[in-house]
Amino acid sequence: MKMIALMAVMAIVTYIIRALPITLFRKEIKSKWLKSFLYYIPYAVLGAMTFPAIFFSTGSVFSASLGLVGAMLMAFFDKGLMAAAVTSVIIAFVSSFFV
Repeated sequence: MKMIALMAVMAIVTYIIRALPITLFRKEIKSKWLKSFLYYIPYAVLGAMTFPAIFFSTGSVFSASLGLVGAMLMAFFDKGLMAAAVTSVIIAFVSSFFV
């Protein structure tokens, strides 16, 4: 019963967060600052959710950090998302045997 109540509260909070902007902001937003702020919110949230999970994705923070460095190097040299993902997985996998 407690789990159902928790799920109901989570559903209500999620609905309110998504429904309030639609009901409150019917006019076009004219502020350049607010537009740019709202534009970058998804990237900031994605980064905040993803970055901590990177370090705990393997059994070792060291191998996860090496995978992160590999992905960052691939991104720095514009090698693409697939190359960065594959490189980071390979580096983290191989380095996990040495840690």
